[in-house]
Amino acid sequence: MPNTVRFRHIDAFAARPFEGNSAAVYRADAFPPDDLMLKIAREHNLSETAWVVPDDSGEADYQLRWFTPAVEVEMCGHATLASGHAVLTEEPGRDEVRFRTLRGAGILSVARDGDGYAMNLPSWPCEVTEYPAFAASLGQAPDEVRVTQNAAEDSFLAIYADAARVRALAPDFAAMGKLGNYLFIATAPGDALSGSDVVSRVFAPGAGIDEDPVTGSAHAILTPYWAGRLGRPSFTAHQASERGGHIHCTLESDRAILRGTCVDVIEGVLLV
Repeated sequence: MPNTVRFRHIDAFAARPFEGNSAAVYRADAFPPDDLMLKIAREHNLSETAWVVPDDSGEADYQLRWFTPAVEVEMCGHATLASGHAVLTEEPGRDEVRFRTLRGAGILSVARDGDGYAMNLPSWPCEVTEYPAFAASLGQAPDEVRVTQNAAEDSFLAIYADAARVRALAPDFAAMGKLGNYLFIATAPGDALSGSDVVSRVFAPGAGIDEDPVTGSAHAILTPYWAGRLGRPSFTAHQASERGGHIHCTLESDRAILRGTCVDVIEGVLLV
């Protein structure tokens, strides 16, 4: 890697700065060593830091990897959206960019969609399970717990009857983190306050993120669940974190199409 490399700090699923979820996006000719990418992610201390490098496999335009301050993850939605925004604004002749991922998420794409973007992710169904320790860590017992099937990352879904209960959750993050590096999602039908069909919050203390602001990978799970429950393929979703963010979700066959906008906040140069 050269002694300097540029990055963009982008708020994804955001209509204005300081909402949605932040990602640092680096474009390089090749991936730096894994330990250096993790150190850089810790330096940014954002939910995710993404690395985009050219792909020579013929399957995609670029390769894509993501790091939290603690671990490399199998799939990150908001940093994929941010990476797509970075490529498409820097390469205005493109209408779509395809990313090849290396740890189980397959080929992901981001395409221009009006003033924003449409991101194509795998969708992962979930089935009813029992997980008393997860339910206890949330502080309020959910009406139902589900677990994903064949997802890039094992994830658990806690379903509540109303959005107010999801917003009121005060999880025990220390206890939740001891359960492992999982994505824990709490969800309920939307209400007037959310202005959406669906509300959620997402926790990943095992990956170094107590509460994630807006989580694309979680909506790859929420999309098939809520499409089936609502009886229609498309719906609006609000992630009720402190920053908050809105996602338009559509189930197309076995894919989740997530629509949103991005905002540039910082451009800089990393000195290493």
